[in-house]
Amino acid sequence: MAIDPDAVRQAAAVAYHDGRICVVRSSSGKRWVVPKGCMEPGKTSGEIALQEAWEEGGLVGVLQREPVGSYVYEKFGNVHHVIVFLMRVTKIADDYPEMHLRERRWLSPADAIALIDEPGLRDIIRGVMKKKRMEVS
Repeated sequence: MAIDPDAVRQAAAVAYHDGRICVVRSSSGKRWVVPKGCMEPGKTSGEIALQEAWEEGGLVGVLQREPVGSYVYEKFGNVHHVIVFLMRVTKIADDYPEMHLRERRWLSPADAIALIDEPGLRDIIRGVMKKKRMEVS
């Protein structure tokens, strides 16, 4: 599938720790998502995924070298293309930039899939679960 060259480019982190996945409330507070944000000049998609995991979820960790997938969605009439990385969490902070803006929850992969509305993201998490068997420590 060709990606729209005018699409808003974003990167996201599916962050896992102790067999659970971190989900956060969207900026509107209406949906559950994984930390994600728009690409910034001079930064790689991996750097953005790590930055958003910290800002939105207070998470520090290690990204898998290659993205685990990507998906496309539409918001406010714009197409968004999201590159998704798997992140093994090494530190969970109690104090982080968006702690008062977003609720953070740790869920089993199945519960995270049930809560997330975005079909493309659900498919990526399902694929990671099958491929990795959520090899978490």
